[in-house]
Amino acid sequence: MAGQKEVIMAGFGGQGVMTAGQLLAYAGMDEGKQVAWIPSYGPEMRGGTANCTVVISDVRVGSPIISVPWSACVFNRPSLDKFGPIVRPGGMLFINSSLIDVTSGRTDITEILVPANDIAMKAGSPKVTNIVMLAAYVAKTEIVKFETLEKMLIKKMGSKKELLEINKKALEEGRKLVLEGALQR
Repeated sequence: MAGQKEVIMAGFGGQGVMTAGQLLAYAGMDEGKQVAWIPSYGPEMRGGTANCTVVISDVRVGSPIISVPWSACVFNRPSLDKFGPIVRPGGMLFINSSLIDVTSGRTDITEILVPANDIAMKAGSPKVTNIVMLAAYVAKTEIVKFETLEKMLIKKMGSKKELLEINKKALEEGRKLVLEGALQR
């Protein structure tokens, strides 16, 4: 990765968008990159809107406030409606196609359809939807090394063996989706 890349992860509270953003930020820090992670919550945490911005850069981050991000991962329809239009031309938009049955309609960005909820259920828990999306994002963008992301997941979940195994399975399934040619528009 050269330069600076930004991602907004957005969904409703309880979908794990903050955790996904934190894991990505930790992976960037572990690789010695400059990182900013900014959370934003709606009126209530669980069920309300939630999003975070992660900036990963080879140089000092000038501002963590990004109005036109390079990429976005949207977990629900309101997040697609809000953040799909602001991804910069040439950027990437990852859409949770399990819950969102439309695309942004834009032709100037790459859209990746990730059936994150469906894959999470196959992995063993709907609570790992965020890990599926994050794995697909990292596998496609290579914003950090996939191995670094896996290391951060183990570091964060290591004491919870059962959760760790489900999360590792979700991580691998999200990666596999991209390697096998995720639905791209």
